[in-house]
Amino acid sequence: MTHKLTTEDFKEKVFDYENETEWKYKGDVPAIIDFYADWCGPCKMVAPILEEIADEYEGKLVVYKVNTDEEQELAMVFGIQSIPSILFIPVEEQPQLAVGAIPREVFDQAIKEVLHVE
Repeated sequence: MTHKLTTEDFKEKVFDYENETEWKYKGDVPAIIDFYADWCGPCKMVAPILEEIADEYEGKLVVYKVNTDEEQELAMVFGIQSIPSILFIPVEEQPQLAVGAIPREVFDQAIKEVLHVE
């Protein structure tokens, strides 16, 4: 199951960008964050893929969703200019951003190579 993130949730579970100067992910397992909007067609194409990934990798990674219309501050912090934008967050490394409706194969590759999850 995917989890919707508010700005407050993000600061608590992912990264407190107001009080930290260097990126330090707060989670125990890697994360994928989907920056989306309800009106966005490509976002709707990615949503079921992310639900599948969340179920398939339960306990190994977490999938968050950020509605950019509701959480404009978060979108600005990450410089989100187009949606969907997918942020891959490994536990000990820097996050990587992918823009656009990426296919399942690209998610699978990023999960292995960026998030180091088998």
